[in-house]
Amino acid sequence: MRGVLCFFACLAASACLAQPYPTKPVRIMVGASAGGGTDIIARMLADKFAESMKQPFVVENRPGASNTIAADVTAKAPPDGHTLLVATNTAQAIAPHLMKLAYDPLKDVQPVGLIVVVPNVLIVAPTVKARTVQELLAEMRSAPAPLRYATAGTGSTQHIAAEAFATATGTRLVHIPYKGSSQAHVDLISGQVEMMFDTTSSAMGQIKAGRLRPLAVTTPQRAPGLPDVPTLAESGVQGAEMSTWYGLFTTGGTAPAVVRRLHEELRKALALPDVRGRLTGLAGEPGTLSVKEFSEMNRADYERAGRLIREAGIRIEGS
Repeated sequence: MRGVLCFFACLAASACLAQPYPTKPVRIMVGASAGGGTDIIARMLADKFAESMKQPFVVENRPGASNTIAADVTAKAPPDGHTLLVATNTAQAIAPHLMKLAYDPLKDVQPVGLIVVVPNVLIVAPTVKARTVQELLAEMRSAPAPLRYATAGTGSTQHIAAEAFATATGTRLVHIPYKGSSQAHVDLISGQVEMMFDTTSSAMGQIKAGRLRPLAVTTPQRAPGLPDVPTLAESGVQGAEMSTWYGLFTTGGTAPAVVRRLHEELRKALALPDVRGRLTGLAGEPGTLSVKEFSEMNRADYERAGRLIREAGIRIEGS
C-alpha cells in the first residue's frame, strides 16, 4: 500500500513540476520607496514580463533596513519563482556585514541575472554654491559645521561612497539616512541636506530637470549619460570609486528550470530597444552575464564589501 501511495505522490509532484511557469501572479519585491532607481527598473521589467509570460507581475515596495526587508520576504517565500526581487549590491553585498539578518543572502535568495550597472554621482542641493568638487571641498572646509549628506539608507552604496569620499579628502560629513532616494531628493532640493552620492538611475530625472546639480561621477570613466560631468579622479579625488548594480533574484531552492526561464526572459527584455534605451538613458550598462557568472559576481562583491567595511571601520550606530 505504501508503495502505491508513493507512486501517486511522485506522479502528483511530476505533474506540478510540469506545469508551465508562471501559474499565478508574480510579486516583484523592491527594497526602496516608489520613484527611486530600483522601483523604476522593477516596474519596467514587470511590464515586459507580464506581456511575455501572460501573467500579472506586481511590484511591491518594502523600503527600509538597507533594502533587506524586501530580500527577507523573498528569502522566506515558497521556492516556486512566484516571488522575485530586484536588488542592488546594497542589500546583497554591503548590508549583510552591517546588520544581523534572518536569512543568508548567499543561500536563501537565488541569483537570476544582472540587470544593469550604474555609476554613483555626487549631486548637490541648489543652496550649495560649488560648481566643482574642489569648490565643494573649499565650501566644506570653510563651513561652521559639517555638511549633511543624504542616502537611501545606512549601508547603501550612497553611504559607502560618501564615507570613502570623506576619508579620501580628510573632511567630515554628517549622514542623514532615508528610506529611499525619492524621499532624500525632497530634502535635498529644499536644502535640508546639502549633498548625496546617489545612483544615476535614481538621480537622472532630477539632474535633467535642473533641480539637482551633478559635480562628479564615482566611476573610473565618465558616464555616457553624463558626458560633461567629470570623474572624482579627474576632479582630484582618488580612492572613492563606487558603482551600483541591480540584479534579479528569486527564492533560494527554486527549481533550476524556473531560474533558467526567468533568466531567458530577463535576457530577452534587456535586448529590447526601448529597455536598453531606458537603461542607457539612466547612464547604465545593461547586464550580459549568465546565471553562473552573476552568482559569482554576487559572491565576490559580498566578500569585497566585507573587507572594505572592516578596513574602514564602518558600523551602524547601536550595532
